[in-house]
Amino acid sequence: MKDMHKCKPFLWGLFIVFCVVWFYALGARTLVPSDEGRYAEMAREMVATNDWITPRLNGIKYFEKPPLQVWMTALAFKAFGLGEWQARLWTGLCGLFGIALTAYAGRRVFNESIGLTAALVLASSFWWVALGHINTLDMSLAGMMTVALSALLLSQRNDATAREQRNWMLTCWAGMALSVMSKGLIGVVLPGAVLILYTAFSHDWAIWKRLHFGLGLLVFFSITAPWFMLVSLKNPEFPHFFFIHEHFQRFTSKIHHREGPWYYFIPFLILGIMPWLGALAQSLWASRLDVTSGFQPKKMLLIWAGFIFFFFSISSSKLPSYILPIFPALALLIAVHLQTASRITWAITAGLMAIAGTAGLAFVSRLPKMTSEPMEIANYQASQPWVIAASGIMLAGALLVLWWVKQKRRDLPLLATIALAASGFIGGQLLMLGTESQGRYRSGLPMVPAIEAELTPATKLYAVGLYDQTLPFYLRRTMILVQHSDELEFGLEQEPHLWLPSLDAFIEQWINGPKSMAITRPEIFADLKKRGLPMRVVTQDSRRIVISNDARR
Repeated sequence: MKDMHKCKPFLWGLFIVFCVVWFYALGARTLVPSDEGRYAEMAREMVATNDWITPRLNGIKYFEKPPLQVWMTALAFKAFGLGEWQARLWTGLCGLFGIALTAYAGRRVFNESIGLTAALVLASSFWWVALGHINTLDMSLAGMMTVALSALLLSQRNDATAREQRNWMLTCWAGMALSVMSKGLIGVVLPGAVLILYTAFSHDWAIWKRLHFGLGLLVFFSITAPWFMLVSLKNPEFPHFFFIHEHFQRFTSKIHHREGPWYYFIPFLILGIMPWLGALAQSLWASRLDVTSGFQPKKMLLIWAGFIFFFFSISSSKLPSYILPIFPALALLIAVHLQTASRITWAITAGLMAIAGTAGLAFVSRLPKMTSEPMEIANYQASQPWVIAASGIMLAGALLVLWWVKQKRRDLPLLATIALAASGFIGGQLLMLGTESQGRYRSGLPMVPAIEAELTPATKLYAVGLYDQTLPFYLRRTMILVQHSDELEFGLEQEPHLWLPSLDAFIEQWINGPKSMAITRPEIFADLKKRGLPMRVVTQDSRRIVISNDARR
């Protein structure tokens, strides 16, 4: 471990292989609903309309989140065309950049060995790897919050020069601003609360004199204010919806129906930190005793991880990806602890990973039994070899470390870190690749050729009783919503002419209008059939049926 950071050819070779796998995996799977389809489609529409101020989904105003990720994805589409890897490029870059920043902060705040170990820990933590390859806002937020955290650590370290302190603090303000532009006020509220708690627990009151509030606020508002002002001028309804509905009401009520118990995130933390679960509790416990004079980085990291986890645990709106911003802090704390970890710690860490691999092998036969739908059974069967391979690699890596522990190898920390990181990273990627069959099915991509064969620019395309989040992106066009508003309810209140609120209104247009196609659910199709609606089935699966009002056979 002590000399691993000194072997440059090894490190560069490892980094190149890692990047090849990382970027390859961005395009190895179909986009799946809902987040991946939603944010890819919003970016496609932004490029098509050239409106970079008012975000739209299916042509309807969509103000739930700020547009940083949509902007970046739209730029990727303009530069490289439409596709899966382009849609995930910003997310992938945020994940990779977060790993690099964590490594750099660890190196400068602690030492080179800790920096490298932190990078290996984060780059192999399942939740960070998985969400780095999913087109969702939480990795964008986590990446920008990692900028804020890393810059804060670098600016406040005891050996920082006045110039370094100022420049890194301004970078921290920029990171918070970009976090706000990623997902809203949470990007500044969480770091601010962490700073207050850190001051209370560490009694480091002098830190407030080193935050460069004047220049920092100038940087912050120069990044955030332009878009908020422009979108509010163009859309007067935006401020109340965004600041009240999407922030205050989301946190304090169950308005979005994403509630969960107080322990909701614990299973996701256990799963997400694998293969480093065995070192997690010990690293958190040890970090509470940070007695460094002046700035106390381990205490800051502990409070960062603990408060953010607590904040989302008490929120009335919960999704598994919300806790992603805590992982860089956990990686640094684990890396610090592993520098002096005993063989028992390594045995526990490897043992828990061995248990996870064994559980995967034991569970794989039950995968097809998780559903009764024939197509999904086939998809789960297709994923079984991937689960076996991933579980086998994790088990092999863990057993190898346990063997080294038994041998009392003097280079155990070096060998164990590489073995656990490699097997954890490869295992995680294999698990993600194994979801492709089910992902293609959920996305509706197999239906696209049949739809495109009959779809013309003049054909009206309806979404009756549903809004499929992914098909619009693959079909490269929007749909007319019928009797289903869901998350687009607010936008439709502003522009009610963009949808049909009743089934009767749809039926009238269907019968009397030009050639049209519609995507609907099987139960709605059955109801339309009972009503005698003229229609022909174009294609279908167990989730959706695509129909045409052209009765030709």
